[in-house]
Amino acid sequence: MRDDAIPTISFPNGAEVPALGQGTWNMGENSTEAKREIESLRAGLDLGMTLIDTAEMYAEGGAEKIVGEAIRGQRDEVFLVSKVYPWNASRNGTIEACERSLSRLGTDHLDLYLLHWRGDHPLADTVEAFEALKASGKIGAWGVSNFDTVDMEELLTVPGGRNVAANQVLYNLSRRGVEYDLLPWCQERRIPIMAYSPIEQGRILHHPELIRIAKAYQATPAQVALAFLLERDGVIVIPKTSSATRAAENRDAVSLDITDGDWAVLDAAFPPPARKKPLEMV
Repeated sequence: MRDDAIPTISFPNGAEVPALGQGTWNMGENSTEAKREIESLRAGLDLGMTLIDTAEMYAEGGAEKIVGEAIRGQRDEVFLVSKVYPWNASRNGTIEACERSLSRLGTDHLDLYLLHWRGDHPLADTVEAFEALKASGKIGAWGVSNFDTVDMEELLTVPGGRNVAANQVLYNLSRRGVEYDLLPWCQERRIPIMAYSPIEQGRILHHPELIRIAKAYQATPAQVALAFLLERDGVIVIPKTSSATRAAENRDAVSLDITDGDWAVLDAAFPPPARKKPLEMV
């Protein structure tokens, strides 16, 4: 495949980030896998996938420690994202959780800090904390995760809520519900969507049409699934892998040039939503 540049996405604060990054869900759970996980992330960084997404939830901080080791010595080259548990997202709790994440990551700032999903704490309190962290230089921007359109609309009514920089949601070929209203809503406002679980933890990779199209392009089904999301304006894709070889395969997805006819075949195999559906989460 061609060595095409990874496309970039503009954040509301002016930051330019790669549309293909790296996820870390399930990392840090097994010490025997730590070396492979670190090597995979470093391989991805070398290939230009410099956005790394993690969370305090992942292995209860274990994934953040893996990321911290992987980015040691090259922090300035990384766009670093982490997330706060909803039950920690009070005014003071958010700030304290951020400090703990920074310690595990071995850095003094995050580029993007997300509320992992909605909880019981008022959005106004969480946003106030985010704005305080931003003012102190602890985070560059803040956003949310698993917010549906109605949640986003409510967020914009909160003081400071219009500073939301991203919404991270479940989005892949088999989970296209966001295309009905959430994705267009965010695109219109230039709020990037971060697509997690872009290959559905591998479950969609055995679909016969996906396999057939992948073979036609001398690609893998996973690469086609990633290319599908990379075609969407304002979408950042964050596949997770613990294999340096697979990280390179993910990187090559940006070089795929799928025809309109083959996209139509995939639309038939994985139909877009015809009506509003509740936002899906895993």
